[in-house]
Amino acid sequence: MTTTYDKVLAATADAAANAFHQAQASVPPDELEQEIGIGGDGTPTSRLDELVDTAVIEAAAPYGVNILSEEAGWIDNGSHLTLVVDPVDGTANALAGVPLCTFSGAIVEDGRPVQALTRWLATGQDWACTINASRPSWARTTRRTKLDGAAISLLRPQHANWAAWQQIAQRSARIRILSCSTLEAIMACTGATDAFADAGGDRHRYVDLVAAIVYAQAAGAVVADAFGRNIDFSTDLSRRWSGIVAATPELAHELQAVITKAANEDQRQTPAP
Repeated sequence: MTTTYDKVLAATADAAANAFHQAQASVPPDELEQEIGIGGDGTPTSRLDELVDTAVIEAAAPYGVNILSEEAGWIDNGSHLTLVVDPVDGTANALAGVPLCTFSGAIVEDGRPVQALTRWLATGQDWACTINASRPSWARTTRRTKLDGAAISLLRPQHANWAAWQQIAQRSARIRILSCSTLEAIMACTGATDAFADAGGDRHRYVDLVAAIVYAQAAGAVVADAFGRNIDFSTDLSRRWSGIVAATPELAHELQAVITKAANEDQRQTPAP
């Protein structure tokens, strides 16, 4: 079965990378940026997203697995295996010429993530891991337990979560905003940063977090929701979480506490309609 996992993820990562680079080389930038519809997650799909997603679905077809894609949504092939995929995470970066975007794929077996592969599309670098297999050499964390003085990667702030975002930023030694959640999760699982978080914005879908669940087990990291909700497999891409990927449980809990407290204070200060 492991061979099947490897083949599906390798084939779809190759297809995504080839389609991505071919699109960039042959399609004018203004055409790649065009919004051509609404994806399976309820957000606009660009021409670039569609081209890469189509290639991924075609590459996965011979293996007969189900597919849950940010763009195409749920494709039920009656299998106990599901390929959960974000063909291009960081589309806005890619369209702007910022080389921070990835292919992210994971195999979920009967609702349980068992293997993942993330490919940095600009460089071709891969991170791959299988649950209960030997730990990859890159899988490690900083083991940091405290928010004060930490290096934190955050999703960009919104008005609704500005208080939590600001509090985390003030207590951290360094803040990064890469605008590519799957890559930022990798950074927490390689020890490049102490944690990555959505500071209460509820902007993460399952496709954004599933690979991190696999990597975190190998690295000793923690994947959690800021508000304590279970991050579980669902074919409903409208579900959202405020994901945290932290070096230790202590750091994850501290981030949860800051975000939850700020959210509760905002609710108390918001006048009733």
